Amino acid sequence: MDIKIYSTPTCPYCQMAKQYLSAKGHAYTEYDVAKDQAKADEMVKLSKQMAVPVIVIDGHLIVGFDKNKIDQYV
Repeated sequence: MDIKIYSTPTCPYCQMAKQYLSAKGHAYTEYDVAKDQAKADEMVKLSKQMAVPVIVIDGHLIVGFDKNKIDQYV
């Protein structure tokens, strides 16, 4: 399973999403869009917005911390 999280260090919903995935035993790749402009551009291209977190699970896009959608795809 391929999980990517585009986030910022100050975003509380990003922290909750990462904690939720970790608690369920899922590994993920995190991209800090505050420091990596290329990943920030990639996130905007995928989601069409600047909001974080943006979570991509096996190609399924989730904007924001949504437990139901996360559980649907993991």
